[in-house]
Amino acid sequence: MLEIVYQDDHLIAINKPHGLLVHRSSIASDAKEFALQLLRDQVSRHVSPVHRLDRKTGGLLLFAFDKDVEIAMHQQFKNGEVIKKYLAILRGYAPDQLDIDYPLVKENGAIQEAFTSFVTLKRAEIDVALGKHPTSRYSLVEATPTTGRMHQLRKHFAHIFYPIIGDRKHGCNKQNKFFKEQWEMTTMLLHASELSFKHPVSGAQIQLEAPVQAEFLRMMELMKW
Repeated sequence: MLEIVYQDDHLIAINKPHGLLVHRSSIASDAKEFALQLLRDQVSRHVSPVHRLDRKTGGLLLFAFDKDVEIAMHQQFKNGEVIKKYLAILRGYAPDQLDIDYPLVKENGAIQEAFTSFVTLKRAEIDVALGKHPTSRYSLVEATPTTGRMHQLRKHFAHIFYPIIGDRKHGCNKQNKFFKEQWEMTTMLLHASELSFKHPVSGAQIQLEAPVQAEFLRMMELMKW
């Protein structure tokens, strides 16, 4: 059963598990379960996602029950009217805060502006050697992207050399291997924690929050956070 964190007559939000695809994709033919179908079967109603999360990203995923609401929410996301916050565990001691203004290139070669700001919430140094370093350092950050580009946070944190732990495509292979061998951890430590937006029907301001899931929490406890 999917964890439902919000539901009314028009919208429903879940805390998507890491590793679950939003919907069927030819890119991931190995997948047998999808958030869209699981939620539809769980609530016995048609649902449509109004934004996307990567397969390996956990956290808040918002769906609409009808087409008008779906279109209205798409527009809010497109216009940058939805405030999105993410938690991530990064390699190294990240800066206290930073604005990342770094354009990203789409698969077709088009260049898109992309902007992310983040603050560092906690840092940890653990007594486990990695490579030539006698200890290992990590940061827990809260990131707020104001654009919604594909893999934006993953690419931005890799760009500033503080990659997200567990990100195989854009992250650090040594760290990912280290976490797998040391703690049997293969989850990407990126979690969509908050969504704030204006309800498309009632006009009320909605703020949703989703707690981190088991593997993310296990890694936080490992860091003594």
